[in-house]
Amino acid sequence: MSDWFETLEGTLDQIWSRLSRGVADRRAPARQPTFATVSPSGWLEARTVVLRRADRQAAELDVYTDISSDKIKSLTATPRAALHIWEPKPRLQIRLQADVAILQDAEAAGIWSNLPPEARLSYGSTPSPGTQIETSLAYVKDPDPAQFAILRCSLISIDAVHLGDDHRRAAFTRKQDWTGQWLAP
Repeated sequence: MSDWFETLEGTLDQIWSRLSRGVADRRAPARQPTFATVSPSGWLEARTVVLRRADRQAAELDVYTDISSDKIKSLTATPRAALHIWEPKPRLQIRLQADVAILQDAEAAGIWSNLPPEARLSYGSTPSPGTQIETSLAYVKDPDPAQFAILRCSLISIDAVHLGDDHRRAAFTRKQDWTGQWLAP
């Protein structure tokens, strides 16, 4: 029996397994990927987000955000993002590129209604995120469904590097129906 990293199919299965586990398990490394965008002024920006949905059939990932956050300004200017996940135990790096749609109001209402009250605190504050304040706690959290947005990431490509005894790298693209291709690591 071969290990998952010896075949393209096994590698892609492992990636989606890790992404799905990231949604379900708060301790999983894929739970908090790095999310990178380009600011309206052209600077690269990276921040940690929480993975909320992974749909292999649709090749989509969801993260939630406050509509007033800087990432919304960046995604409005350039609706693309890169996500990075490092899985230490299998020594697996996963890089994802995606087109991003910003869903809010009616499109996000069903998710908002299912969020527990403590989770809602992340969406709505005065002043808005990124505003200069006098002291570190000079803001008020005020949950507001109008401030809640879902970032729907439609994957374009997946690049995975397994750093085992023999390093392996594989790339998968939507354009090639996720069939995959080995690359030199």
